[in-house]
Amino acid sequence: MTAPDPSPGAPAPAPLRVLLLTPPMTQLNTPYPATAYLTGFLRQHAASHGLDVRQADPALELFLRLFSRDGLTRVAARLRDRDGAATPAIVHFLQHADTYVDTVDAVIRFLQGRDPTMAVRIAGRELLPEGPRFAPLGELAGDPDDPDADPDGLGWAFGALGLADRARYLASLYVDDLADVVRDGVDPRFELSRYGERLAASAPTFDPLAAALAAPPTLVDDLLDDVARELLAAHRPDLLGLSAPFPGNIYGAFRIAAVARRDLPDARIALGGGFVNTELRQLSDPRVFDHVDYVTLDDGERPLLALIEHLRDPARPLLRTFVRDDGRVVFRTDPTLHDLPQRDCGTPTYDGLPLDRYVSLFEMLNPMHRLWSDGRWNKLTVAHGCYWKKCSFCDVTLDYIGRYDAASADQLVDRVEALIAETGTTGFHLVDEAAPPAGLRAFAERLLARKVVITWWGNIRFEKTFTPELAALLARAGCVAISGGLEVASDRLLTLMNKGVTVAQVARVTRAFTDAGVMVHAYLMYGFPTETEQDTVDALERVRQLFAAGCIQSAFWHRFAATAHSPIGHDPERYGIRLHAEPPVTFARNDLAFTDPTPCDHDFLGDGLRRALYNYMHGLGLDADVRTWFAPRGKRKLPAPKVARDLIEAALRAAPPPRGSRAGSSEHR
Repeated sequence: MTAPDPSPGAPAPAPLRVLLLTPPMTQLNTPYPATAYLTGFLRQHAASHGLDVRQADPALELFLRLFSRDGLTRVAARLRDRDGAATPAIVHFLQHADTYVDTVDAVIRFLQGRDPTMAVRIAGRELLPEGPRFAPLGELAGDPDDPDADPDGLGWAFGALGLADRARYLASLYVDDLADVVRDGVDPRFELSRYGERLAASAPTFDPLAAALAAPPTLVDDLLDDVARELLAAHRPDLLGLSAPFPGNIYGAFRIAAVARRDLPDARIALGGGFVNTELRQLSDPRVFDHVDYVTLDDGERPLLALIEHLRDPARPLLRTFVRDDGRVVFRTDPTLHDLPQRDCGTPTYDGLPLDRYVSLFEMLNPMHRLWSDGRWNKLTVAHGCYWKKCSFCDVTLDYIGRYDAASADQLVDRVEALIAETGTTGFHLVDEAAPPAGLRAFAERLLARKVVITWWGNIRFEKTFTPELAALLARAGCVAISGGLEVASDRLLTLMNKGVTVAQVARVTRAFTDAGVMVHAYLMYGFPTETEQDTVDALERVRQLFAAGCIQSAFWHRFAATAHSPIGHDPERYGIRLHAEPPVTFARNDLAFTDPTPCDHDFLGDGLRRALYNYMHGLGLDADVRTWFAPRGKRKLPAPKVARDLIEAALRAAPPPRGSRAGSSEHR
């Protein structure tokens, strides 16, 4: 594994073979960017360090094997042999198993964009078996005796001409039905975007994962082991890097590592990624290192390069890396090693990933969700970290948010052009925590100056710097959508969160983007510390007005969670909550259980919030009292909103005139 520096005239050592993998499961429509970033970075150093760097996507391969004629045949056989009650999804699948087996390959080809003519048959509603996931369509359909009725309830979404979109939505419901079957009857850990998530999320000990890994394998496990075995045989890496961005990737990472231990005992295995960076900072269980050799924290570029140098020469130091030494977990780092600036991290590359085999799903009639799950997007970062890094609920103490470092506009456009040349795709998702206004302005100006035509979207803060003039500039440069945190839509709670914005400001910024033709998605939160029923009702009223005023077109409610690396986690008393006692942590730690003495039933309120939002996104119920979305609570009624019904319109009318307009000029005054 290690090799001394060659003497003059001696042949160079054999290249160190590096294979980078993202374990199941992540998005199916586009590669998760971690391995693309790391592959691009390491290939910059391939010549100087003697590297052969490759990447693959076992998550996609697992999905394609399971959702295939052979895979569903094996699923049906397992279900027929199982004992126990069958869910509606399983009952329907077994009744139509032959049809599912006969149609699945065609549906997947269609969702990959390889057989678009299938849209006509799928949209006709005669080809595919329709399980429980299709039931809501019947509720939306009109009276069959009414000649003007909507026969399948989708006319409002796709009209008479949206054939391809209608078919993709129906095909996605078909895939969701099958995913339910696999989860209910084959492997309870399986979901389309995660695998074994509950085994790892904030698990204080390694015990649940260890037990699952030692248990008899499921069909999904067998398929993943086959995928791992084939990838390892094809690439025969000396160093296997596993990037686990989410809890739902960690079980798959350890399964792949177990196969590598058996098949390539001399290979070294490193684990990193977002889950590790957030949850394994207190790692002390030596059993983890029965499966992997190294666990690295934070940005992967410099620790991975240091690890490669260490493998070449064990005297070289490691950076932010856990290892097992004499049966104990120790943390190795060197203060002389530093992370690299954005300008030196290289251009991501998708070389080695089968871009024509990714599957675009259209599962939710939410316009922003469609951007996430439908179509393939190149990933790009304007700046590392967050320039604000003050929000009290955010993990601002961690490196990926706390260390801010922006790339230059010309370098970003160079990377855009390189990715277009490599992939043939001009769609870009900016994956910043919050893209900086100045950086976006410079990026847009350089795109226009260099006549580079792309389509892009990303996440921002709804701050006042995003003027109508800047929103229009970004739109001209190809911006089609932005998302940002409105959270509870309460000025009191926004102040407690230290968001640095107000509801009125959010209204003006979002309206500026909407007027520029840019779709706006708002992240919403409920259950924040000290939030009352009145706060929640008032927040929903403000959200209703934002939809009605055309400020936002898409949104999603998230339940607040206290996390270990946030200001709330560090100082809960300041926010009026009490953390519960924690068990000793030897593996993962992130979500923190807490008690909020404020009397409020957030579980009850959450159902009404989601119901209201679903209708608002469809343009329905925008004039109704917001309390109508909540189910009755016996004789008790929710308080009436204390928000004026023209609050948002008043905020928009009070907006300062755009810079440079006649209304703001000295001549006009």
